[in-house]
Amino acid sequence: MRPLDVRVQMNSLTHPPEFIVKPRGQTVWEGKTVKLHCTVAGWPKPRMAWYKNNVLIDAKAHPEKYTAESNYNMHSLEIKNCDFLDTAKYHVSALNVKGEASSVANIVIKSRYLSLFFHILFPPSLHSLSCLLQLEVKIDHGVTFETTIIDKFEVAFGREGETMSLGCTVIIYPTVKKYQPEVVWYRNSVPLKPSKWVHTHWSGERATLTLIHLNKEDEGMYTLRINTKSGFDSYSAYVFVRDADVEVEGVPVAPLDVRCHDANKDYVVVTWKQPAVEGSSSILGYYIDRCEVGTHHWAQCNDTPVKYARFPVTGLVEGRSYIFRVRALNKAGVSRPSRVSEAVVAMDPSDRARLRGKSPRCLPYSVGVVPGEPTDVVVTEATKSYVVLAWKPPVQRGHEGVMYYIEKCMSGTDTWQRVNTGMPVKSPRFALFDLAEGKSYSFRVRCCNSAGVGEPSESTGDITVGDKLDLPSAPGNPVATRNTDTSVVVFWAASKDVKHLAGYYIECSVVGTDDWVPCNNKPVKQTRFVCHGLTTGANLVFRVKAVNAAGYSQSSSNSDAVVVQAAICDHVSHSAIPGKPSGVTLLEAVKDYMVLGWTAPANNGGADVRGYFVDYRTVKGGVVGKWHELNHQALTTTSYKAENLKENVFYQFQVRAMNMAGVSKASLPSAALECKEWTITVPGAPVGLHVLEVRDTSVVVLWEPPVFNGRTPVNGYYLDIKEASAGSDGWKAVHEKANKMKYMKVTGLKAGTSYVFHVRAQNLAGVGKPSAALGPILAQTRPGTKEIYVDVDDNGVISMIFECSEMKEGSEFVWSKNYQAITDTSRLTIISEKGKTRAIFNSPSLEDLGTFSCVVTNTDGISSSYTLTEEGLKRLLDISHEHKFPVIPFKSQMAMDLLEKGRVRFWTQLEKYTSDCFSVLYSFQKYTMNFDKSTGIIEMFMDSLEVTDEGTFTFNLVDGKAKGTTSLVLIGDGEISHGTLTSMLLLYSDSLVKYRMSTCKVHMYSMFPQRELLIVMHQHILCFIYSSSIYMISKRSNSSSEIKVVSTEHGIILYSMVTYYNEDLRVGWLHKDGKIAASERVKSGVTGEQLWLKINEPTEKDKGKYTMDVFDGKDGVKRVFDLSGKDRARVVGGLPDVVAIQEGKSLNLTGNVWGEPQPEVCWMKNDRELLSDDRYKLKFEAGKFASITIASVTTADSGKYALVVKNKYGTEAGEFTVSVYNPDDEDSKEEKKD
Repeated sequence: MRPLDVRVQMNSLTHPPEFIVKPRGQTVWEGKTVKLHCTVAGWPKPRMAWYKNNVLIDAKAHPEKYTAESNYNMHSLEIKNCDFLDTAKYHVSALNVKGEASSVANIVIKSRYLSLFFHILFPPSLHSLSCLLQLEVKIDHGVTFETTIIDKFEVAFGREGETMSLGCTVIIYPTVKKYQPEVVWYRNSVPLKPSKWVHTHWSGERATLTLIHLNKEDEGMYTLRINTKSGFDSYSAYVFVRDADVEVEGVPVAPLDVRCHDANKDYVVVTWKQPAVEGSSSILGYYIDRCEVGTHHWAQCNDTPVKYARFPVTGLVEGRSYIFRVRALNKAGVSRPSRVSEAVVAMDPSDRARLRGKSPRCLPYSVGVVPGEPTDVVVTEATKSYVVLAWKPPVQRGHEGVMYYIEKCMSGTDTWQRVNTGMPVKSPRFALFDLAEGKSYSFRVRCCNSAGVGEPSESTGDITVGDKLDLPSAPGNPVATRNTDTSVVVFWAASKDVKHLAGYYIECSVVGTDDWVPCNNKPVKQTRFVCHGLTTGANLVFRVKAVNAAGYSQSSSNSDAVVVQAAICDHVSHSAIPGKPSGVTLLEAVKDYMVLGWTAPANNGGADVRGYFVDYRTVKGGVVGKWHELNHQALTTTSYKAENLKENVFYQFQVRAMNMAGVSKASLPSAALECKEWTITVPGAPVGLHVLEVRDTSVVVLWEPPVFNGRTPVNGYYLDIKEASAGSDGWKAVHEKANKMKYMKVTGLKAGTSYVFHVRAQNLAGVGKPSAALGPILAQTRPGTKEIYVDVDDNGVISMIFECSEMKEGSEFVWSKNYQAITDTSRLTIISEKGKTRAIFNSPSLEDLGTFSCVVTNTDGISSSYTLTEEGLKRLLDISHEHKFPVIPFKSQMAMDLLEKGRVRFWTQLEKYTSDCFSVLYSFQKYTMNFDKSTGIIEMFMDSLEVTDEGTFTFNLVDGKAKGTTSLVLIGDGEISHGTLTSMLLLYSDSLVKYRMSTCKVHMYSMFPQRELLIVMHQHILCFIYSSSIYMISKRSNSSSEIKVVSTEHGIILYSMVTYYNEDLRVGWLHKDGKIAASERVKSGVTGEQLWLKINEPTEKDKGKYTMDVFDGKDGVKRVFDLSGKDRARVVGGLPDVVAIQEGKSLNLTGNVWGEPQPEVCWMKNDRELLSDDRYKLKFEAGKFASITIASVTTADSGKYALVVKNKYGTEAGEFTVSVYNPDDEDSKEEKKD
């Protein structure tokens, strides 16, 4: 079987070159400049060449004499400083694959001296003699016209259905009566012809173009060109056409650019372009409608929507004209129809050629003869919906012409079936529908006439039905740059390996939203587009998607955000251009290329340097050549690989810097450098040295690795320093051991002293040469310099804050970690407003340790850094916890006093509180309460204390977000022995009495500071006993059990049980001695008397020692559990997603299992566990391989299967689907379709 060779017929789209405007002959005086102009149409785009007396003109080799330009389809040749020898015949040639066209113009250069010479030698009576000399010199004076275009039309915006006029005023000097220039309008470089949609008008002074009933096809670049005998002038601006409002919300907008191709007697191919807006859901397909010219009846050509933007329409009536339109369909409904196509006549192409005056080749025929075989039967295009056949008519046709029958044969059979049994087709084209996708077919064609049916053509061979045109790949990353206050320029990389590209759509969205708006409603083919009509000051991102006949590509990644405003303000002066780069040096040399490095300019002109341009010239024997550009696109680094050089030739190089204000002057030329391969083994010099965070006593120096590594990779760097005033012997090493980082903070500087730095790279072979010197750098803190500081807000959120009061137009805050761009954006959230930026830690952990720096662009190096250490992180996490859960401090805990007449006073005193603080009492109602906010004492008075009052007395305090609790507990009872008491007081009816100890019952409550109190109650007698030797209650922190682990379907849980728990008990969890921060994946809490830590989806990083720290306000205890060497049970591979197997075959699958301790394994089918028996063979070998075998599968074995593994650290299931099919059933289904 051979793959289908899909060849989209482009004959109707390509055409040979054609001169729309030809160059005109001119006569000028010697010393003037002549410019020849022409406009050429053709596709593919023709290649242009200019000749002088049939000799090719090489404009690049003689730039001082000739300049050749091509702009869109307009071409010109400029001849400078003309002399008599430039008098000649000039002709221009246009060539493409379809043919060649040329045009000739005569140029005559008049010499004043030669004119005088002729008048002397040849008086008027002898003028005829001068004519006989046939000298191509004209003596008359020509007129030179100067054209000026004013009142120009600007970028315009219209909406579908509206009418738009574009116009310019044209002034031509001098004014010559009855002379009118040629006025030509272009859209996207294609000349516009008057039609029902396009009206043009020239009043003698003003050129006007009117577009009737705008459609998206009218969008594009419009150019007005004024042609005179002296040359031409032109002006261009873009016209945008927005979609009309949709009738039903969510439906697509109308397709566009409907065209007809390959028209025949009863067949035509209709193509269109997809719209920019698909609506609320993706486009499902398109409907094609046709209408016979002269009627108003539209008929739908296809019952099923087609996905491709290309469809063959059959069943046309020969000799009639048709127009077509297209509608798009999505889940919300059908769009409005597109603009109708140009009318097309259903007729034989040879008849059409005859009508155009082109005589076709005469074919022999005879009366009553059966036609011969068609030839060259091929498949011109195919999708999963249809296949299109094309062929050539037979040489022997018969006298009345031929028609055709098409036959198909399914691969693997010898049965040929006629497709069009009812009526033969007249065109040598045919579209076959209702073919089975994925099946293979052969096709052939027979001719017929009144004499009979001829022999079949040769078979096409096996053709597989299916989509052969792939969707375009996503375009490259877009780059958006400022242009004007209402426009942005977007660049992107073209889609790779795309076939039949229709163009690109560009979309924009306001940062922080997901509402995408199209910037163009007609696809553009170039990879640069100016998006107009934007809101000044809006912060936008852009993306691009490609489109071809198969559909839309995936959208590109979003561009960096850009603020819509002018790139260069009107007040930008020459001083805003950056200074010269310096220190152009050779970093590496090979036979045919050299790597250069240089130092960025000291003065960036107040705006960041955006790139560099490198020039070169040859040096031979002390004689230097002309400068030539090496790179046409700006470089973003301070190094460049100059390629395609010649070995053993000397070169000089110079560099220019660029910012948004312009390009700087060139640096001083480098020394003459020989392009000769290096043989050294040590690395080259580091490049790109620059400084940040310049302070009185410190500075951070950064660099890039050398381009040339030497024999082995670079393994470290040495930074050297010297005072700027010191000589070459003043260099000192900043450090002893090699630094593996590409930055270093230098401390111990003297304030007000200037320093110079250089860096050397090291590999195994040794230390290389030093880099170009950086400096002098003045060690001085800028006035008003601020540093990054860390803040913990009331919600416990930790963030780094940096402020800058010297922000300029276009300045931005750029954060980095360890002086490298932050790639993991999940760790930090950056918020920047005006002159302040905040970097918020999303989930602070040990992963965030390092040095964070922030640089303000478009300033003179304003920057700062903050180093987050492990100790600092722990301190910040403690502060965060305190802010999240603040506690009201107590000066003294809850106490109790006995007053006169049996009254009782409960009291406590606060250490720190606000006026908003209030108290709530629990578990008692017979009280009188008082809160003295001047002293912080809270009191509660009771008239008496009875046995029924046994329980817990609690003050709950709330002060804004802070809370505080203090309690007094009366619990338990038991007899007191004589030896344990040191003193005892009895109070009853105002008198003190001795009481016998053996009859007392004891009630104990929580400890007072420095001593312990027993409340003893018997009958109606209340006893207070203070003792230093009695231990009343067990410490709550010591009541926690050892940590245990349990697995769940989501992960693992570490937990401990505690006997006594209340809100005073503080519980903290640590991992590897670091405090664990709460997140969506790791959470801790309390349920009843269980203290737990949940870890969802555990990874390798979660292994290690876990510590639970329990503190009850006085004492604490730690419980430790080690998860090292333990793995959650997992299915690590071996199982497919889907298994399709023929009935009667055997199925054997093996899954790879991992886990420590060894997991338990079971197999499930449709959520029911399988057991090993004669039907299912289940094995688990070596603790790693679990297998299932099903002998002779049936359709009943189809279903959803899973391999479930489980150990104490977790559970996981590897799921797959088994589909059992019967081939006989599949064949019967195919036969029914046929």
